[in-house]
Amino acid sequence: MNVPFVSGTGGGSSGGENELSRDDLFDLLSNRRRRFALHALKRMEEPIELAELSTYVAAWEMEMEPEEIDSEDRRSVHVTLRRTHLPKLAEKNILKFNESENTIRSTDALDNIEVHIEALHRNEIPWSIYYFGLAGVCGLLLVAVITEVPIFSTFTPLHVGWFSALIFGLSAVVHRFVGPHSQLGVSEKPPELQQLK
Repeated sequence: MNVPFVSGTGGGSSGGENELSRDDLFDLLSNRRRRFALHALKRMEEPIELAELSTYVAAWEMEMEPEEIDSEDRRSVHVTLRRTHLPKLAEKNILKFNESENTIRSTDALDNIEVHIEALHRNEIPWSIYYFGLAGVCGLLLVAVITEVPIFSTFTPLHVGWFSALIFGLSAVVHRFVGPHSQLGVSEKPPELQQLK
């Protein structure tokens, strides 16, 4: 997670109302409904009407399309966004909620926050473990070549170097392609709903 905005927005203030600590950020992101609301705010044209935001959040929660959401489904989300989540986000200066017009706008604080969520499913491994394992395989391969294990005796350490560079390079390209799907506000649906097929 990249959090470039962890203190005031300038002007030399320290500890002012614009301060957003990592703990504050983790607290705000601890609720799924707030994460979905922030995802929508990063993606949609502003100002966003509360009814539209409620529709998208309800659709994502129910894993449906927004057109399939009826007023009953939206009402519960609408009420908790209005009474709980939007005021909490506004208090931390992440958004501006105009209660009289029922509209929401993001602030510079939200624009400055990049949140990457690595949502793993049952048979998936984190990228860090993948790279650790890949380094281990390349290291074992190098040892096998240096000690001239019969199957690997035709290869040189240079071959292992080229193989390692190629495999890490290809992995980095795949990681770069998959990575943006884990960033809040980038893909159509929130990262935790994304699944690679």
